[in-house]
Amino acid sequence: MQLPDLPYIGNENAKMTLHLLLQIIGKIRLKLTPRKNHWWYITHYVDSRGFTTGPIHTHAGFQSCFIKIDVISHQVIVGNSEGASKEIVLKSGISIATLYQEIKEALSQLGIVVDIVDKPFDLGITESFGAIDQYHHYDEAYAQSLWRAMAWIDSVFKEFSGRYYGKTCPVHLYWHSMDLAVTRFSGKKAPSMPAEARLSDKDAYSHECISFGFWPGDPKVPQPAFYSYTFPSPDGIDQTALLPDQAKWVDSNGSPMALLLYADLLKSDDPRATLLDFLESSYQAGATLAGWDIDALTVPELDEL
Repeated sequence: MQLPDLPYIGNENAKMTLHLLLQIIGKIRLKLTPRKNHWWYITHYVDSRGFTTGPIHTHAGFQSCFIKIDVISHQVIVGNSEGASKEIVLKSGISIATLYQEIKEALSQLGIVVDIVDKPFDLGITESFGAIDQYHHYDEAYAQSLWRAMAWIDSVFKEFSGRYYGKTCPVHLYWHSMDLAVTRFSGKKAPSMPAEARLSDKDAYSHECISFGFWPGDPKVPQPAFYSYTFPSPDGIDQTALLPDQAKWVDSNGSPMALLLYADLLKSDDPRATLLDFLESSYQAGATLAGWDIDALTVPELDEL
């Protein structure tokens, strides 16, 4: 009953292999699912065995399917509401190109044909999924450690999410940057983004929000970390205090972002309380300076109702 070590350095290829697999599956969900605000309809969820799309409705809503990365049995499982399923083995040496073809074939056998934009998004890889042979590094131990960490984080994020009356997204895993996230909204529209901004950003940041998340590391921040940022970012937010003491403000594309390293959380005697303190302190910093009605948006204890 403790959080696993989760080093990024040394696991770069294992992380990228899993990231690309999540992008393939996420793009399938994107293509088959009706739009919902802020891209909430494209994400994955952490469940009791790994990462899943949840139900994806097909055949005019009379059936549904799901795609799951099961890190207990180390399989991609493609199933439907009729009881049929196809299992694809995950192990080191199987390339992304092969997995992509096998997932498409599994869907076809279940009567589902879907065409996606078959290139990675924002990962600096120009080849299509069907041509990516250089990543073939599924690692059973890394996949299980990442899932166990995210399953625990999922529970903390859900507890934190329950404290807020306002509009809040589900706790979900975005395959764009492979971050587990939850976002609170004030209810007010944000200033319009520049015309040249990416379409994904225009929808994600249409309204004022404070976002909280965890990602397992990347070349810019080569270790797992928790983050929070307020959009639009109010002046002076990076001068406010954060909890715990190890948390700090860093620059992220020209705006302040609160950061707490996963390695620092591992040193805590009470990681859950420490993470909740980080989430609450970064929320208070953004909401106070942005003028949110904090009292009205706070869920009271039941005996205070």
